[in-house]
Amino acid sequence: MDFHCHLDLYPDAKQIYTEALKRTEFVWLVTTSPKAYAATSRVLPATQKIFISPGLHPEIADKKHGELEMLLSQMNACTGVGEVGLDNSARYSQHFELQTHIFKSVVENAARLGGRVLSIHSRAAASRVLDILDANPGFGTAVLHWFTDSPSLLRRAARSGCWFSVGPAMMESANGRKLAALMPLDRVVSESDGPFAKMRGINVMPWEALSVALRLAEVWNISKEETSAVLNSNGLRLITLLTDQYS
Repeated sequence: MDFHCHLDLYPDAKQIYTEALKRTEFVWLVTTSPKAYAATSRVLPATQKIFISPGLHPEIADKKHGELEMLLSQMNACTGVGEVGLDNSARYSQHFELQTHIFKSVVENAARLGGRVLSIHSRAAASRVLDILDANPGFGTAVLHWFTDSPSLLRRAARSGCWFSVGPAMMESANGRKLAALMPLDRVVSESDGPFAKMRGINVMPWEALSVALRLAEVWNISKEETSAVLNSNGLRLITLLTDQYS
């Protein structure tokens, strides 16, 4: 299962989509903008295995902020939203106020709609992300994708009920392994973050997301079989949230 994948952005997206239908149980295809969601939904149709959600990536907030109303409208018919969030790293911090307006609008709208599952980018911004989520307790379920902030903020996120999606590329770094070791085992799911995530210079594929079990087993100090079972159980619960609870 892959709970965060930009399947539409692979160079050979149609081929990867076809292969993913054969080789995965489930892929959450997150999009980067409302117009991209509309286009992707036409070309790569949603199925029981491929869940496609509208998003507005914080890295392109300055270019795509005019599509916010479109995103809020798309949320009416979609129980999942992503990729959304905040990025306060040096490269994107100049637009942080605009990002915050967009993300706050999305979270408030999710609460108005009775809850949504959000796949959230929080690079160098986890504290602000959590502030906004905590201010809107009816927003639904947060899945923090590739969390890179501090252990103390991770613990705060866990106390707030957040989930975490973790991929093989995240586990390549010492910081990624340290943070993964602190995550609540019952709220961790696998992701690829392909094609942005790479291993040895090669795009991580959706069907490779669950290979993260081997590294997670090491930091959790349990067997790979137990880890795979945990990820599978968590994944089935999150699929239920995505497809049933908020529909």
